[in-house]
Amino acid sequence: MKHYTFLVFLFLIFTSCNKELSFENETFEEKSAIPCKSDCPKVTIDIPVAKNIKITADSINKKIFSVVKEIIYFGEDPKSVHDYHSLAKSFIDSYEEMHKKFPSETFGWEGKIKGNIEFESDQILNIKIDHYTFTGGAHGYQGFKSLLFNPQTGKTIFNNQLFKNQNEFKVFAEKRFREKYKIPTTANINATGLMFENDKFQLPQNIFYTEEGLLLYYNSYEAGSYADGPKEILFPYEEVSKYLNFQ
Repeated sequence: MKHYTFLVFLFLIFTSCNKELSFENETFEEKSAIPCKSDCPKVTIDIPVAKNIKITADSINKKIFSVVKEIIYFGEDPKSVHDYHSLAKSFIDSYEEMHKKFPSETFGWEGKIKGNIEFESDQILNIKIDHYTFTGGAHGYQGFKSLLFNPQTGKTIFNNQLFKNQNEFKVFAEKRFREKYKIPTTANINATGLMFENDKFQLPQNIFYTEEGLLLYYNSYEAGSYADGPKEILFPYEEVSKYLNFQ
């Protein structure tokens, strides 16, 4: 009996030590109950949920949820929203409240969130959030968000932690950016119609690790107008590995 108990104990230790962080996509959807013929209000959240290693998974899941909440929540009491079900419902509730006030002016609210694992290595985990929202006006807003994590701890890796020397990389990136978008070396970075703040080149808010290389992605309005669309530039890892803290 003692021998059996010892074997069970060893098995439990072995299986717990061999647990690896994994992800499973979960989908949450809500529709308005207000009758409609077309463009019916709807929100869909399809998001990767981390599992197995509790502390690491909890850290990643909380960060993903907070970012999705920033995108899709339009209510007045953020504390009332504590999971994806209530978040999706809050989007539709906000629409229905607005519809009561302005029944002839509100139509077709839509929210779409799609998350996926963009890149994963021993050193870095990159989750990409593809989001679209329409709550009235001339057009909706679509963009990408990059969430970077330490896969061992689940802690967020911020953009300034990616580089050994951020300023050196920035100089390199600006040179390549000017070449791609045909901006003369001696001209202002906004000379061809871009809209960088303070007329100075900046790294984007969203930097992605991809299988092809390091992607700098500027969402609409970040470096140009909505009509200009997003801007991006991809660097093969062999070109930029000397600048990076994580591979």
